[in-house]
Amino acid sequence: MRFSLFKRQPDPDRIEVAHAGMLYPVAVKRRAAARRMTLRVSQATGEITLTLPERADFATGRSFAESHGGWIAARLAKRPVGVPFEPGALVPLRGTLHRIVHWTKVRGVTRAAPSSEGEPIITVCGEAAHVARRVKDFLRREALADLERAVRVHTATLGIPARKITIRDTTSRWGSCSSKGHLNFSWRLILAPPLVLDYLAAHEVAHLKEMNHSHRFWALTHKLCPRTEEAEAWLKRHGASLHGYG
Repeated sequence: MRFSLFKRQPDPDRIEVAHAGMLYPVAVKRRAAARRMTLRVSQATGEITLTLPERADFATGRSFAESHGGWIAARLAKRPVGVPFEPGALVPLRGTLHRIVHWTKVRGVTRAAPSSEGEPIITVCGEAAHVARRVKDFLRREALADLERAVRVHTATLGIPARKITIRDTTSRWGSCSSKGHLNFSWRLILAPPLVLDYLAAHEVAHLKEMNHSHRFWALTHKLCPRTEEAEAWLKRHGASLHGYG
């Protein structure tokens, strides 16, 4: 008796979903831990992802994605409008809108200051081609300084030090804590009101003691940041918009 072993053909990396005359590229991923098919549209990048359980039928997954073309279009329509870092643009710094002002005949560092009219501004010197990079570098420096201060306060309360603090341009989470005590944050938190940055610092510091989201973790987070619920509500309403800047 002969037995034939049939191997599943590899899934394509990407499929297209049509809706109202538009074609939307959808990335296809298999996850062993997934229990059901899911479709996700990143509000940060606009990437559309179809996730399938390890044993799910690919054709069924494709049909699932194709049946949600209208949902995909609606989610993409809600993405934040992009705001490039260019002269004249309004960019929030610690929750307050600042206008980017380019000074071509003045040398100096990028900094935030009130203008002669009283409007908050971010002044950028040098060649126009470098404005966007210099604004982003400035915001990253400000974010790291604020986060380091906030982490110092919360780790002093907790009695457990953070071993390392880094900032990145993450799209799926605002912060993370590794088992080695390394804290990572999105630099875009400097765009939000100070309360939000402080909450994320408290959230990740709490993970130094409770590497979970148990009741003990949330009780500790609320102890470090009593306005946790207010900060989370702000992120839920406005967090996606922060990814539109730059």
